[in-house]
Amino acid sequence: MAAEGPEAPASPGRGGAEGALGDGGDGGSGTPAPVAELPPPAPSPTEEERSDAAAPPPIPQSCNGAAAAPPEPEEPPPAAPEEPPPPREPEPPAEEPTLTYPLDFEKFWQAARNNPHDFTAWTELLQYVEQENHLFAARKAFDAFFAHYPYCYGYWKKYADMERRFDCSRETEEVFERGLQSIPLSMDLWIHYISYLQSTLDMNLPESIQKIRGVFEAAVAAAGMDFRSDKLWELYVEWEREQGDLRAVTGIYDRVLSMPTQLYNHHWEKFKEHVLHNPPKDILSPEELLWVQSKLATDPVPKPPEPEGTEAPPGEDLPPGVEGKAAATDAQEDLDQEKIRELVISMRQQIYAQNEAEVSKRWNFEDGIKRPYFHVKPLERAQLRNWRDYLDYEMAAGSHERTIVLFERCVIACALYEEFWIKYTKYLENHTVTGARSVFQRACGYHLPRKPNIHLLWAAFEEKQGNLDEARRILRCFEEVVPGLAMVRLRRVSLERRQGNLEEAEALLLEAMHANEGLPLASFYAVKLARQACKVQKNLGKARKVLVDALEKDPDNARLHANLLEMEFGADVRQNEGNTMSCFERALRSPLPDEAKLIFSQRRVEFLEDFGSSIHSLLTAYDEHQKILKQHAARKRAPENGSDEPDDKRLRPDEAAGLLGPLNFSASGGDVGSNPSAYNYWYQHGYGAYSYQTPWNYNQYYSQS
Repeated sequence: MAAEGPEAPASPGRGGAEGALGDGGDGGSGTPAPVAELPPPAPSPTEEERSDAAAPPPIPQSCNGAAAAPPEPEEPPPAAPEEPPPPREPEPPAEEPTLTYPLDFEKFWQAARNNPHDFTAWTELLQYVEQENHLFAARKAFDAFFAHYPYCYGYWKKYADMERRFDCSRETEEVFERGLQSIPLSMDLWIHYISYLQSTLDMNLPESIQKIRGVFEAAVAAAGMDFRSDKLWELYVEWEREQGDLRAVTGIYDRVLSMPTQLYNHHWEKFKEHVLHNPPKDILSPEELLWVQSKLATDPVPKPPEPEGTEAPPGEDLPPGVEGKAAATDAQEDLDQEKIRELVISMRQQIYAQNEAEVSKRWNFEDGIKRPYFHVKPLERAQLRNWRDYLDYEMAAGSHERTIVLFERCVIACALYEEFWIKYTKYLENHTVTGARSVFQRACGYHLPRKPNIHLLWAAFEEKQGNLDEARRILRCFEEVVPGLAMVRLRRVSLERRQGNLEEAEALLLEAMHANEGLPLASFYAVKLARQACKVQKNLGKARKVLVDALEKDPDNARLHANLLEMEFGADVRQNEGNTMSCFERALRSPLPDEAKLIFSQRRVEFLEDFGSSIHSLLTAYDEHQKILKQHAARKRAPENGSDEPDDKRLRPDEAAGLLGPLNFSASGGDVGSNPSAYNYWYQHGYGAYSYQTPWNYNQYYSQS
């Protein structure tokens, strides 16, 4: 079973689809429960006979697929009730405890609810309830399904058809309306709804005609600009022709002739037939007919030649002066009719030509759309590229209305691709804040509930609009759905910091540190907290304590050592030399890899050369650095012993400093202080020279969009 109906291929799973449990079920408890919130349909005639005004209405048999046991008669209430509980007595019947579900419903229901990302599990559930023909089970399954996949128009049709089979007319119409609100560009769903109305309404009633015409108008207003909306326009034309309103037919053609659609030429030919085969007075409004006649009056039409040899029928004589007048009048009327038709068509010829040019500009883009409907299977790269190019063209050259329609078509076919929703919101943000917010709500609430980037952008959008509480709610709720993402926690921290809530920002970081105790992520948050204390709160002592405490728990984390050294070095070096040297000593005593210790030893020598107050400390540091260099070179050379590699290719002790990148250290120390930014180079470039892998990658928490 496929996303749009039985004709599409089955999907092995949602793949990249992200989803969270929504409304329409039992709140995630996993136990099937009756859909009490749905209004009960009208009872059957047999039930009406059994109904009593003093007794509660029975559960209808025609809309649940299983007859319910009749409720027990209630005792008459006491004259002076002393307790308030009597109103609570109807609660058990409200829960419909007698309602039962098909035998295997629980199995399929649990499979779908326990793994809402598995599209196949949902389709199997829906197929099962259709086979069982159980209305309440179908309602429960369909409502839960549409909380995750509202763009599957084929299943909206199935849902409505099932309600119709049980003669639940009001519920059937409600299903159609819900489906069209979810996917207003679905031609098939509009046509299915209109067909349903035509088959159920009494067409002899004026209100029925008005209702169907109103639905047609709503359909073309919502989906008439779609490139593939020709079937809807044709259906509207044929329906108005059946009603005998040829002027309304002309009005519809006037609208569709300016719409770039796939069958634009077909509409043009049909319009010309409409004009040529009907009297102008029947197809034109009085205003347009009067204007055309006045237009023709200003351009005199040559009089037709007088008929030659007009003769009366045998045995009859024409009255004097009347010979040929009747034929001349008819010929003149016919000529006027033809002139009116020619003028009506010629006036619209220019509109048709302009529309044809617009169609030609979009034809290649439309031809590249191979899957215009929703499916959980990934789209081909060529189709994704085609959507990008098409949107860029429409935004640059098209109208705002056509751009909106194209975006709506795009997010149906590409509903699981974050980039198109983001592109849509950025476009709408420049036009309407309400529209952008609505797109954010649809994307995050239905289609991308587990995608972080779109949620971060939504929170930033609300913060930009001044809706701080909403921004906080978005980030907090997403973190509850997808816990442990550093990028979301940091956005919450930055939001509070921008609002001046430094205590709340610090509390969020501390909470994250405690939640990740014993993990590398705790050190990551410790660095963030220390930087905030140092840079924002201007409290170096507090920042130092945070990092020192973190180093006690994670002593081999090179980035903790590096950040502590950075903050100590950022203070007054003349007053903070002791703390800076303590950082170096702590790093060299730690269980860091030898390559990292070599880096810290090198930087210690450079620091003392540039800012040290004691030559003894400098010489001692230099001697220790030379020992580390020799040890490192020996370890590098040990695996090469016994090899056939020549000596000139082996690492020599005097080449060890070359591994430090551009900041080479020489025995004389003459080039140590030549580069004023030399100290920071190591921090900016990490330990790449030695291929040292840090315990975690900072960029993994900031994935690229």
